Amino acid sequence: MEIILIGLVAFFASIMTFFSGFGLGSLLLPAFAIFFPIEIAVGATAVVHFTNNLVKGGLIGKYGNWSVLRKFGIMAFLFSFLGSYCLLLFSGFEPLFTYQAGGKQFTVLPHKIIIGTLMFLFVLFENLGSKLESKFLSNLYLGGAISGFFGGFSGHQGALRSLFLLRLGMSKEQFIATGIWIAIVVDLARLSIYRSFLSNVDPEDSIILALVVGIIAAVIGAVIGRRLLKKVSLSFVNNFVAAAILLISLLLILGIV
Repeated sequence: MEIILIGLVAFFASIMTFFSGFGLGSLLLPAFAIFFPIEIAVGATAVVHFTNNLVKGGLIGKYGNWSVLRKFGIMAFLFSFLGSYCLLLFSGFEPLFTYQAGGKQFTVLPHKIIIGTLMFLFVLFENLGSKLESKFLSNLYLGGAISGFFGGFSGHQGALRSLFLLRLGMSKEQFIATGIWIAIVVDLARLSIYRSFLSNVDPEDSIILALVVGIIAAVIGAVIGRRLLKKVSLSFVNNFVAAAILLISLLLILGIV
C-alpha cells in the first residue's frame, strides 16, 4: 500500500512542481511520514527531491539565469545549512493543537503556521500591488536567505523562492530552470546534514523500495511536465504558481502537509 501511495504522490506532484517550482517535498513528505518515522521520511523525501531536480536540470537547465543564481543561490546555499542545523536542534516540535477531520488526526505545528502565513500574505500583497511587498520581494539576497533557511528547516523552500523569482520578468523557461538550479544547490546543502537520518537504514528495509519507486515516479512526472511546458503560456505558469502557493499555505496552516 505504501509503495502505491508514494509512487502516485511522487508522480503527480512532480508534474505539478515542474510548473510551480515547488510542491514535491510538501506533498511527498506526508506520504512517507504515514508509513515511516519522521526522520526517515524527511531524509527519503530529500533524496527524491534532489534526484527529481537533477533530472529537471538536465531537461531544461540550459535556460537558467546565472546572474540571479549567483545572487539568490549563494545565500540560499549558506542559509540552508543554518536551517538544517535548526531542524536537528528543534526536531521535537510540540504541536499547538491537534484535531480530527474525516476520521483522521491532523497536527498543527508552529513553524508551519509561520511559513504558511508568510506565503499567504506575500501572494495577497502581490495582488494588492503593495509597494512594501514590491521592494521586499525584489531583494534577491534576502530572498535567497529566507528560501534557503526554510528549505533546510522544513523543506518548504520552493514556494518562497518562486515568490521572489516571479517578480523578475523572466520567460517561463528561465523561471523554471533558475528555480531548479537554486533547488539543487539547497538540496546539496541539506542532504549533507540529513544523511544521518538514513545512515542506519537496513538495505532490506521497505523504505529502500519506497524510495526507489518514489524516484522513478518523480522522474517520469518530470519528463511529462517538460513535454507539457511547450503547450502552456507564461501567464498560465504565473497563475498556477499563485494558486499553488495559496493551496500549500492553507494546507500548512491546517496541518495537513
